Amino acid sequence: MGRLILVVLGKQGAGKGTQCERLSAAYGLPHVSTGDILRAAVRARSALGLEVAAVLESGALVSDDLVNRLVAERLGEPDAAPGVLLDGYPRTRGQAEALDAMIAPDAVTACLDLAIDLEVATARLAARRVCSTCGAIYKVGDPEADSGVCSIDGGPVVQRADDQPEAIAQRLGAYERDTAPLLDYYRDRGVLATVEGAAGLDEVTAALRAAIDARAGR
Repeated sequence: MGRLILVVLGKQGAGKGTQCERLSAAYGLPHVSTGDILRAAVRARSALGLEVAAVLESGALVSDDLVNRLVAERLGEPDAAPGVLLDGYPRTRGQAEALDAMIAPDAVTACLDLAIDLEVATARLAARRVCSTCGAIYKVGDPEADSGVCSIDGGPVVQRADDQPEAIAQRLGAYERDTAPLLDYYRDRGVLATVEGAAGLDEVTAALRAAIDARAGR
């Protein structure tokens, strides 16, 4: 069996982070989030990290070229040799084509689309609360969200600026414009699997695993 390369797509609020954690544990693959590797590069003050920091400090968007180089560097690390679970990358067709070149002669094993309605995504994001220190995610109604104190490390639990109504609309709009077209890209390659993201957590995980196993020939 070749390298297991999994791409996870879905609107913000679809539950990608939770499902990626589960799939990472189930298949023994590193969960590679572009947000995480951007932050890690900045903290490490690597050459790429310094480039990222300069872009972020200027208020500009991180270019595709810079993101592609960060992902290529991460995929070259030993723990990614058996495969990888990509969350938040690729976001555009150009990034998808760059990924194909990075992993050749291997190819993307499966593109997993967590499909949810716009209304569901909006409601989930509006209700989301996050620990400012460890990043744990809660929702309105959870004791941590109501108290404002994380049960993991005692950090403050807050609503992120990008989970405010105007920011939510902008983020979901950007997804539809830039990332949704990737569904056709991977459908044309015969590796797209669409799973109903509004179902129960265990049901979604089971459907994702079945899709992966079918495409990986397990």
